[in-house]
Amino acid sequence: MIRFLAAILLAAVAHCAAADTLTGRVVSIADGDTITVLDTANTQYKIRLSGVDAPEKGQPYGRVSRQRLADSVFTKTVQVEWDKRDRYGRIVGKVIADGRDVCLSQIEAGLAWHYKKYEMEQPVADRRAYADAEVRARDQKRGLWMDAHPVPPWEWRRAARSN
Repeated sequence: MIRFLAAILLAAVAHCAAADTLTGRVVSIADGDTITVLDTANTQYKIRLSGVDAPEKGQPYGRVSRQRLADSVFTKTVQVEWDKRDRYGRIVGKVIADGRDVCLSQIEAGLAWHYKKYEMEQPVADRRAYADAEVRARDQKRGLWMDAHPVPPWEWRRAARSN
């Protein structure tokens, strides 16, 4: 049991040690959870906001979510804390602008879901903050929670693929 716990602790430390930070200016907003950042060497990076899943462009609140993200970060210098890439090669990271967690802000506004499928990849504090923010947004009927039955983007994408 002690070896098992030590292995988990070692994996967690290695995971934290592998994290990197990218700093750059936001030059494009694809949707409510994807941006493009340009670093000082003029290299562009597609960034998928970690811990959130925003409505797709064709979904209700998709355009509103994208616009809010644009209002929050477009042309600003941001820091992206990341340690993985998704299957499309995008960096998956926590985006910080003006000292604020942009991912969390999208959830607080009711314009993204806490993406529970990947919550175990988040630090415990972020996981709790994101989950709590979603509950508050839902209870206060902010953003997409004004809809009686909002469709999560992962369900919308699955339905779109099956058609």
